[in-house]
Order: sequence, then C-alpha cells, then structure tokens
Amino acid sequence: MRLVASDMDGTIVGHDGKISPRTVQAFQACLDAGVEVVFVTGRPPRWLHPLREQLGHRGTVICSNGAVTYNLDDERVLSAHLLEHSNILAARKIILDLYPAASFAAETVNGFHIEHGFAEEGAVELLAGAVAMPLADSLEGQGVIKFLAREREVRPDNFLNTVRPAVAHLVAATHSAPSVALLEMSMPGIDKSVTLAEFAASRGISQVDVVAFGDMPNDVQMLSWAGTGYAMASGHQEAIAAADLQAPAFDDDGVAQILEERLAALRATF
Repeated sequence: MRLVASDMDGTIVGHDGKISPRTVQAFQACLDAGVEVVFVTGRPPRWLHPLREQLGHRGTVICSNGAVTYNLDDERVLSAHLLEHSNILAARKIILDLYPAASFAAETVNGFHIEHGFAEEGAVELLAGAVAMPLADSLEGQGVIKFLAREREVRPDNFLNTVRPAVAHLVAATHSAPSVALLEMSMPGIDKSVTLAEFAASRGISQVDVVAFGDMPNDVQMLSWAGTGYAMASGHQEAIAAADLQAPAFDDDGVAQILEERLAALRATF
C-alpha cells in the first residue's frame, strides 16, 4: 500500500458534511507511515472544504469524476478535461427527447451554470449565485468540466441506464447521488480511474500498490483499476460488484477500519 485513493461522499463524508475523528486519524496515520493519500471525488473544486477544514489536506484532489486535477494548497487547477459545447447541447437534446421534464446545469472551472427548474427554490449553496438561463447562452467562453441532468419523476438507476447508451458518443454519464436522479457527464474516456492512473504514474507508484475506496457507480472504474478496491458495504450494488473487497459500512467508519488493519499489517512486516 503506497497510495490510498478515497472517494468523499458516502465513503468518508456523511450527509452532514462531517468526517469522523477516527477517519481523520486513519488518514494521518497513513501519511505518518509514508503512504500517499489522494481524494478522488465527483465534487467540483469549490466544494472541497471538508478536506481542508477537517482533514487539513493540502495536497492533490482529483475532482469532477476525473475531469479536474486540483492543488488544494494554492487552490490551483493542475489539469482539466473540458467538454465540447456542441456535445453538451447535442446530449441535452437527446435527453429531452427521452425525458421532456429533465433540467440541466453545468460545472465550469470557475463556477456553476443552471437552467430553469434544475435547482430547488432556496438552494443557495447549490446555486452559488448562478442566475438560471439557457446553457447555450450562459456557457459562452466557459470551459465545462461536468454537465448535469436532473429528472424528478424517475429512479436514479433507471435514468442512468436509459440515458447513458443514448449519449455515449457525446459524453460519459454516471451518477453518485443514491436517491436523486442526477446524472453527471464528462468527456468520453475520462473517469476517476483514468486520472488516478495518471496521478499514480506521476508519483512512480504502480497500480498494484494503490488501495481505493468508493461507494457509488461513479467509483466503479476506480475500484476495478486499483490494485485493491474496497466498496463500502453501505454502497451501491454496482460499486460492490466492481470491487475486490468490501469495507464495513460508512456508519461503522469502514475506511478507517481497513486502513488501521492494513497499516498494522505493514508495521508487522518491518
């Protein structure tokens, strides 16, 4: 175990935005033992405050499902895979043909753009000051890292399974919200595993020495790629099926339990 790669929400971060003290201690113990740590999340760069404020993390974060590599220390984008505007608008049309009530938004490197109907009224944090308007107008000149579609009258897995093959030539679709039909779309060929592999290679760390944790469909490729992938027992069935092993549930500090066990095993070999 030379590199630990962990998802955030549902894996180490709860619905209340908190990371348990035991989990904080486990990640610090990894660093103290010389094990590198990188967080690999669907969140955009502007929503990384739990890492900074609770973990004191100042290193690299792979954001937006692999579309952005971000340095948390100086709040700088190191690399970004941007979607073509034409692909976004074409995917939007296909989704509307399938789900006429769908609504849309887009994450850029610098902000959040929404169309009417996407956000709940009063969702101040989500809106981030955005004014609802057609993406064709608001995105002019903006590099898009993630395109989002929401449907309120369908199950999340059904939404994904219907839309993903229809737009696969334009965008790569996944989802990470267990109870909301919210699709996250990025450049085809880009996912958490691709950018994690690039990061590991840049550190001279081989695939076999990477231990990864995740809980949702957007973690599937990362869990499959890592030398050892742990799906949370409380996670989505797709993540569990993709992983080599299961970690205990989030509510049981599953990531911390596994890290403690693996660090103890490392110490026992020396």
